Amino acid sequence: MVKYFANNTDIRSTWDHVVSAFWQRYPNPFRRLLMKTNRLPRWAERIFPPGMSRFVYIVEDSILDPVNRTLTTYTWNLNHTTLMSVEERCVFQDSVEQPATTQLKREAWISSSVYGFSRPIQEFGLARFKSNQVKAMKGLEYALSSLQGETPQRLLRDTVKDASEKAREAAKSLASAATVPQKSQQYV
Repeated sequence: MVKYFANNTDIRSTWDHVVSAFWQRYPNPFRRLLMKTNRLPRWAERIFPPGMSRFVYIVEDSILDPVNRTLTTYTWNLNHTTLMSVEERCVFQDSVEQPATTQLKREAWISSSVYGFSRPIQEFGLARFKSNQVKAMKGLEYALSSLQGETPQRLLRDTVKDASEKAREAAKSLASAATVPQKSQQYV
């Protein structure tokens, strides 16, 4: 079973500005190795060894098509893939219907191979992905504002605070679901 997430967003900036801001986030225009650090939820800290790495290495592959005016990114984690595998695709495309607007289609696939815990791990991963994509969008908006010489309207800390609270609530509900004893199943 895989959890799927999709989101469409209209960014009120031209495709040229969005692509420029995207590259300013990461100065290297080639394949990049990124590292994310996120704390494990408390219920997972009881299950997994204390020495387990808290760093997740991520590869981002980007394809820029200036003729069709699209930027497509593929992102996936390199380690901890048995625990949770997250694959993301983002397509930034020039809007035909709305001038000076870029459409962003973001999709993610979240899976886990941990027997007996794959469903709560996937639910946690989905909740974490949703809160992180809000932060990523705010980061892009911040880069766009800087590129256009504007001061961002909202402070990033307010957005991060809201996203963190939502992720904390989701983790609490998952922790309570994970503590409910499940009947063992036998497969022939």
